[in-house]
Formats: sequence, C-alpha cells, structure tokens
Amino acid sequence: MKESSSCSLHRDLSVGELAKRAGVAVSALHFYETRGLISSTRNAGNQRRYSRDTLRRVAVIKVAQRVGIPLGEIADALGSLPTGHNPSAADWARLSARWREDLNERIEKLLLLRDQLDGCIGCGCLSMEACPLRNPGDKLAEEGPGAHWREGGSEAEELKS
Repeated sequence: MKESSSCSLHRDLSVGELAKRAGVAVSALHFYETRGLISSTRNAGNQRRYSRDTLRRVAVIKVAQRVGIPLGEIADALGSLPTGHNPSAADWARLSARWREDLNERIEKLLLLRDQLDGCIGCGCLSMEACPLRNPGDKLAEEGPGAHWREGGSEAEELKS
C-alpha cells in the first residue's frame, strides 16, 4: 500500500533519500553527522533517519562550503539555530551576515596577493629587499607548518622595528 502524500511529507528520510534529494554522497552525510553539522535518529532496524529540516541544513552547509567557510564555523552557526525546523530566511540572513565580513576580508587579501604576484612575474627577484615572498631568518616558521604569505614590508622595514 502506498503512503498518502500528506503522510510522506512528514515522515523522516533515510540516509539514501536524503543524499539523493540533497545532492550529496551518503558518506558526506555521515561525515557531517560525525562533525555535528546534522543529526539523525535510529529506527527499530537501527537505520539512520533524518528529519526533513535536515535538507535545508545540508543546503546551508553546501553553500557555506562553496564560499570557503570552515566546517567548524559552519557547525557553530548551525548550532545557533533551533532544532527541529527549517532554517528560515531570517536565520539565513543572520548566518550570511556573520560570514560576509570574513569573506570580504579574504577577498581583499586575495586581491592584494594577486596584485603582488603580478609584480613578481618576470622580476627575477632582482630586488630581494622588496620581495614579499622572501622569508628572511625563516620568520614564517613561527606561524607553524604550511604555507604562509608574509604580510608587511621589506626585510629592511622589519629590521628597523
């Protein structure tokens, strides 16, 4: 017997149904759940079941990831939402405002990096004192592992301070 449409609107979704409707892999949903971004319940057969509001939460996660918001920040933002209902337009406005300033700062830094990179093309580093890529005394090692862009002026300016 087929479920009525009103009943199917209120029933929880299996992990496969949610993955298909949200356009993500089942493994992504499991990952989101382990990171606290979404939650599920278990049925009598120990299968995951997701409430329908999880669809909207996954949509928020996808948009936030697309613009480069770290998962920790996404989890904090989703944690500020009431559970059990779809995030509203007002909820989204609050979340997006929270991320907008960070995105604008990152865009400004990227534009600066792009402009500095343009100055490096073909320079042959004839002016090592002014090169923003130079790392005198391995100062960037203090910032930990990974790539870092040295902000600020030349080595001569750093030595003056």
